[in-house]
Amino acid sequence: MVAVNLQVRTAVQADQQQIAHLMYFEPRVHRHLDWRGPLDWLGSPHYWVLEDGGRIAAALACPQDPPNIAWIRLFVSAAHLSEPEAWSPLWQAARTEIFSQPETVVAAIAMQPWFEHILLESGFAQPQSIIMYEWNDQPFTPRPLPRGVRIRPMTIVDLPAATAVDWAAFAPMWRNSFAALHRAHSQAILATVAETDEGLIGYQISTGNPLGAHLARLAVRPEWQGRGIGTSLIHDLFQHTLRRGRHRITLNTQGDNHNSQSLYEKLGFARTGEEYPVLMMDHA
Repeated sequence: MVAVNLQVRTAVQADQQQIAHLMYFEPRVHRHLDWRGPLDWLGSPHYWVLEDGGRIAAALACPQDPPNIAWIRLFVSAAHLSEPEAWSPLWQAARTEIFSQPETVVAAIAMQPWFEHILLESGFAQPQSIIMYEWNDQPFTPRPLPRGVRIRPMTIVDLPAATAVDWAAFAPMWRNSFAALHRAHSQAILATVAETDEGLIGYQISTGNPLGAHLARLAVRPEWQGRGIGTSLIHDLFQHTLRRGRHRITLNTQGDNHNSQSLYEKLGFARTGEEYPVLMMDHA
């Protein structure tokens, strides 16, 4: 099969079945590590499909969340198209539309070498990587909480304050929006907060898997970092995981986040050897 008449257009809800077919049956699929699946973003800005003779043969989704950060949440193409045939027209449409807004960044975590190659060929730069860690029932001694600090389960009411903590703790491209944290909370096996009488100062959200848990997010307000808050939240997760009869916790962190890496390694986490490049392109 050869390409007949390639046309790019904005994706619509009615495209769900065809995009899903590509995602499940075609070999070239990039999916972002996300709380929402690629099909959940249909109807959002910055979502395109490439039609070949009236049938969808490729799709690219780069919705912004948080604002001005357009993560590539989906790129998929049919096998009969070459990588340039599928990527180039979609990326041209995406680049024109996204960069019409100033101070916008397009970013992707390249889980497969073929997608990393496409992005590098398109002029993306690699400023850092995502590093994977795991904890396998290493001994730990819970440390007392700082005076006046308590840990409790997170509720939906906590989400606005948790969002504020997240935005204080992370650089713009790594921040979670309120909507993202709402989704994360709904999918968590354990979500806890650290607070004082003045309010929320940290939180963690973890999801489950057959072997244990994945620490999906840990955030502590900058003025409280280095005072045992993150350690206490993780120790609480350790205890919860062991009570469930599980003995493994995974997490990932940015390659340039040396404070986080130091904390995790002190707590008994070890690198798995998995490392994925983060590629970015800005308006300039």
